[in-house]
Amino acid sequence: MTKKAIIDRFEGDFAIIELQNRKMVSVPREILPECAKEGDVILISVDDKETQKRSERIKNLFESLKEEGEE
Repeated sequence: MTKKAIIDRFEGDFAIIELQNRKMVSVPREILPECAKEGDVILISVDDKETQKRSERIKNLFESLKEEGEE
């Protein structure tokens, strides 16, 4: 599922974003692309493939640490 939001304005190091429910939230400007400007529509979504890869990496790291502790 992807949600849309609009960059309303910038205030210092923060972007004020209008969500679909018209609620305004501030987010650090650094998480947006450098080219982002007021009025731009941004998409917010979950990357299921990257989430799965990250989960597997963490699981493998945990297992290797557990095995080291058993030696």
